[in-house]
Amino acid sequence: MDMRTFTSPLAGIDPTNWLLAAAVAVGSYVILHGAVVLFRRHLARLSEQGRADRPAAELLKATLARTSKLALMVTALLLGLTVLDLGAPWDGRVRHLWFIALGAQLALYLDRALSVGAQRYFRSRASAPDAPATVANTLMVWVLKTVLWVVFLLAVLSNVGIDVSTLVASLGIGGIAVALAVQNVLGDLFASLSIAVDKPFEVGDAISVAGFSGNVEHVGLKTTRIRSDSGEQIVIANAELLKNTLRNFKRMSTRRVQFSLRANPSTTRAQAAQVPGVLRAIIERQEGVRYDRVHLKSVTQEALEFDVVFHVLDPSYGRYMDIQQAILLAAMEAFEELGVSTVGASRHVLIERMPRPDSGKPAAPAKPAAALHNIVSPRKQPS
Repeated sequence: MDMRTFTSPLAGIDPTNWLLAAAVAVGSYVILHGAVVLFRRHLARLSEQGRADRPAAELLKATLARTSKLALMVTALLLGLTVLDLGAPWDGRVRHLWFIALGAQLALYLDRALSVGAQRYFRSRASAPDAPATVANTLMVWVLKTVLWVVFLLAVLSNVGIDVSTLVASLGIGGIAVALAVQNVLGDLFASLSIAVDKPFEVGDAISVAGFSGNVEHVGLKTTRIRSDSGEQIVIANAELLKNTLRNFKRMSTRRVQFSLRANPSTTRAQAAQVPGVLRAIIERQEGVRYDRVHLKSVTQEALEFDVVFHVLDPSYGRYMDIQQAILLAAMEAFEELGVSTVGASRHVLIERMPRPDSGKPAAPAKPAAALHNIVSPRKQPS
């Protein structure tokens, strides 16, 4: 290729035009740089006001900090070249440089905006303001940035005259093949993103899922680790975890407790009528408890069943057990004072000895067996 084809259009330009182009380039750089600095200072003043309704100002401030001085210099140089009468092939080359310079700077801005925006989003949903970046945050930002720069690279190649349709088709086919090969892994990856965004639970929460319960220790890209109540560590895939109904005990504000107390069916009507009031007084004496109801639920030949319902304002399991124990002990004492027995109904079993067919002796008289007593204890209903 003859270099004179490129240099001959430049040789015919008057030196005065070159000086004018240089002056325009220098002036353009000073103006662009000054405008960026002033705009950043204005955004900094808005951010220092500490107002929560200025997220856009904070995002623009962080984004403009990614302004490249090299991109400003190239832009100023291209502005200077616009005053020159450049012939082919310099006109086409200058247009390509415009696209690359502005596209690169725009990609840098979007790169920073993705980082800051994702960090702000995940921090707003985190349990603590100074919580470290999660794996989902890092993965999401990495995927978005990769897509951004791949699109920019393809646009640059297309702008300079390279056919990228074959490359795009190859990337699409390759992406489909990879997705089919690692679909289980990708399912767990997207499940981890769903956990990070929707936050059905966090590290440290006490949960119950798929027949076991425990505290969440770690949420990874593929699996979640749970320390079960019995001590062992349970590792479950994120996708499998989200398929099941999950109960998060840490987010309980109160705990509803319901159980039954059973009395002997020989209890008189007057005694049974006093039991609900006595149990209510016992519940209301407990600290941090809200009374709901006490009713005589059923009367059968087996027992009189009283249904007891109350709310523990502290959701911790230990506090709930302490209160229920205190209520049960006080209820036992109250039943003794009222003369109400918690022993179940007695059953008498008669055993009769039949005579042998070949013996002429009369059968022995039937002897009553000892009474069999069913001792019925309070049944706790699931809360």
